[in-house]
Amino acid sequence: MAKRKTAPKTNKAVAGDAPAAVAEAPENSVYIGQSVKPEFIWLRLANRHGLITGATGTGKTVTLQGLAEAFSDAGVPVFCADVKGDLSGVAEKGEPKGWIEARAKEIGYTVDYKAYPVIFWDLFGEQGHPIRATVSEVGPLLLSRLMDLSEAQEGVLNIAFKIGDDEKLPLLDLKDLQALLEDLAARADTLTTKYGNITKASVGSIQRSLLVLERQGATHFFGEPALKIKDLMRTDRSGQGYISVLAADKLMESPRLYATFLLFLLSELFEELPEVGDPEKPNLVFFFDEAHLLFRDAPKALLEKVEQVVRLIRSKGVGVYFVTQNPLDIPDTVSRQLGNRIQHALRAFTPAEQKAVRSAAQTFRKNPKIDTEQAIMQLGTGQALVSTLDEKGQPSMVELTLVKPPNGRVGPISEAERKAIINASPVRGEYDEVEDRESAYEILQKRTTKRAEAAAAQSDDETPEKKKAGGASRSDGFWTTVSKTVIRTVVPAATRVIEQQIRRGMLGGIKR
Repeated sequence: MAKRKTAPKTNKAVAGDAPAAVAEAPENSVYIGQSVKPEFIWLRLANRHGLITGATGTGKTVTLQGLAEAFSDAGVPVFCADVKGDLSGVAEKGEPKGWIEARAKEIGYTVDYKAYPVIFWDLFGEQGHPIRATVSEVGPLLLSRLMDLSEAQEGVLNIAFKIGDDEKLPLLDLKDLQALLEDLAARADTLTTKYGNITKASVGSIQRSLLVLERQGATHFFGEPALKIKDLMRTDRSGQGYISVLAADKLMESPRLYATFLLFLLSELFEELPEVGDPEKPNLVFFFDEAHLLFRDAPKALLEKVEQVVRLIRSKGVGVYFVTQNPLDIPDTVSRQLGNRIQHALRAFTPAEQKAVRSAAQTFRKNPKIDTEQAIMQLGTGQALVSTLDEKGQPSMVELTLVKPPNGRVGPISEAERKAIINASPVRGEYDEVEDRESAYEILQKRTTKRAEAAAAQSDDETPEKKKAGGASRSDGFWTTVSKTVIRTVVPAATRVIEQQIRRGMLGGIKR
């Protein structure tokens, strides 16, 4: 682990007049950087969540990488999304650069250039191991958000999930859901009296939304083998926490899918992990980059669920750190739960931006030596306003801080380096091949075939007179059924299935 030495002074532009010597950050903490004193997060309070904000180019990614490395050094597994590809460098040994050496010297920090244990993940299976979930696990609430359904359409989707449960139809991938919706539309008249109104117009709208999802690549998300949560919580032989890096540059082309997937992961963590209260260090730290995508235009019901997840997952030993450009991106109900804060520079050219600066300044515990609002607009790259929880769990006074440089490489790795890391991964071979088993699509297909066979048998048993009287209509019905069966049979296969039993994630089952 890198050591921070005492320093005779710090950057006066950052920290003002510094003491002649600066104490070390405690061993049971994560070092952030240097103000007039070491700035750090207590490991036992790291599950109280956090917020990293700042405009583009102000140093958020470097700060995120430094924190991920520090948690890994402390034996804490980390999950983060690599939106621009820059975070992949944490898997390779860093190299001395002018700005790194200068910053380290200024704060009295000795950089320990090294590579970190990394597992690469990718929903599309191109830049990492595939990572999937079932339709049933994601649940109707998140799927409705993902497809931007109306209230009426969301109601029909909820009915579909209920019928899937009642009739033991596993919903594993989008093909399963599409088949069930077709079946609902065909039986709408008989199902309405038991489950509520099912209109063919609403079913059709949902089906069209599913086609849009397929074009965005969502079929890669739904299938099996299932992600095992324990694979996000690994440590290596030396006790360092693995850093799980999700390749998100391509995924960001479908921002709603990106946000839904990360929120689903949080709900799975809550559902599967046991209660631990406040452990000596987190079981996992989860960085939610581009967090504004989660909250933008989100309905009230979803915001309430997010608030619950953030509040309750702390007791599972999971720390959630939202990363975004503007602190106003985070709703107040969530923001007030984020105890550890790092604020990089914001620009204020418009009234809305000036409001964001004022709001950001007001979230910190005031320091009489700092004009927080002015400081936010004057911070340089790598400088930040920092406030973390003290030993009693209270926010510390805000301090102007110079953030430490990372130990790993700053910037992306090469394709060959990524491939070598994936080939040496501890989960190699566990998720790479798509599995298939019987689910709603196959079950409904068999039902259709049986009905067709029964209709054919009944037609053969009828007398010539009955056939002459009613054969035309029955024949039409039979061939319609057969044609539907053929169409369903030739639908291209998407990615397949996940759990051994149908279950909902937290977002589908937690009570308000």
